[in-house]
Amino acid sequence: MSATVVLIHGGDEVLLSNAVRERVHALVGEGDRELMVAELNEAAYLLGEEYEISPLVDAAQTPPFLSSRRIVVGRELGRFSSKDVLAPLLRYLSDQLDSTDLVLVWEKGPALQRLSALPKPLKEAVSAVGGEVLNAGIPTGRDGSTQWMDQQISAAGLRLRASAKRLVADHLGEDLSRLPALLKTLESALGTEHPLEADDVAPFIGEGGSVPPWELTDAIESGQIASALDKLDRMLNAGGRNEMQVLATLYNHFSRLLYLDGAEVADEKQAAALLGLKGSTFPAKKALRQARKLGPKKVARSIELLAQADLDLRGATGLSSSAVLEVLVARLAQMNR
Repeated sequence: MSATVVLIHGGDEVLLSNAVRERVHALVGEGDRELMVAELNEAAYLLGEEYEISPLVDAAQTPPFLSSRRIVVGRELGRFSSKDVLAPLLRYLSDQLDSTDLVLVWEKGPALQRLSALPKPLKEAVSAVGGEVLNAGIPTGRDGSTQWMDQQISAAGLRLRASAKRLVADHLGEDLSRLPALLKTLESALGTEHPLEADDVAPFIGEGGSVPPWELTDAIESGQIASALDKLDRMLNAGGRNEMQVLATLYNHFSRLLYLDGAEVADEKQAAALLGLKGSTFPAKKALRQARKLGPKKVARSIELLAQADLDLRGATGLSSSAVLEVLVARLAQMNR
C-alpha cells in the first residue's frame, strides 16, 4: 500500500479536531493505535530556541515497528507559514515513505499569536502527490450550511423529520459546530431505528446558539417584533457580540436603504453598483425592495432611531445597553408592520 497524505484546515477547534480524529480512526482501522500513531504538536517542533519542522519529517521517515503501517499526525503546523521553513516537508512529500500515512493539520498552537493563511506551496505539494486537502469548516450561506448539516445527520446514521431538522437549525443558528456533539447525544439516547420528530429532539438541544446578522435584519423587515428580540438576545449572549457591534450591523443595513432612497436605480444590478457591492446582487435586491417598501419618511425615521440609540449607548440615557437595543429593535420592527 502506498503512502497517503491529507492536509486538514479550516473550521473551529471542535470541527477541526473531529475531522482529525475521524481520519486517524479510519486509517488505524482494526490496527493497534498505540503502535501505529505518532502525533506531534507545537512543543515537539521547538528545538532550542527555534521552531523547526524537521521532527515531523523525521517521524514520517521512520519505518513502522510491530505494525505494517505508521500514521504520523502533524498538528499545530500554523507555526510554519513560509516556503523556506516548510522546505524539508515539501521535499519529503515528493519522495514519501510508502509505509507512512501523513495527516497534516493547519491550526494555531498555544504559543502562536495568529494563524496565517494556508500556504499555497504546502497545498500544492499535497495535491501534486495525490493527497487530499480537506476543509473542516462549515460552508457559508444557507444552502451550504443546510447541505453540510444533512451530511452530518446522514453520517451519524440518524433520520430527522423536517420539523426536527428545522428546530435544530433554528436553535443552533451560527453555532453549527455544536451539531456533531448533539447528534452523538441523540444517537446514544434515542437510537437510529426510527425517524426523530421535533418533540423527540427538543429536550436535548440545550441553549440557543448565536445567529447571523441577517436573521436579525430579516426579522425586523418582516415586522416580527418577538422574533427580532429573540435574535437580538442570541447575538448578544450566545454570540458574544457587544451592543456597539450590533448597532453597527443595523446601521450598515439601514444606511443601504438610505443610499437607495430616491436614487434612480431600475434594478438590483444598478442598486449593487450604487452600494459598491461585489458578487451576488441578492443583498442589493433585498435592500432595494425594503427601501421602496418603507418609503422616504420611514427610512429617515430609521436613521433617527439609530442615531439616538448611538447616543443612548454612550450614556445619554439611564437605560442599560441591552434595553436601549431592545427598544431600538422593537421600534424598527414596528415600522415594518
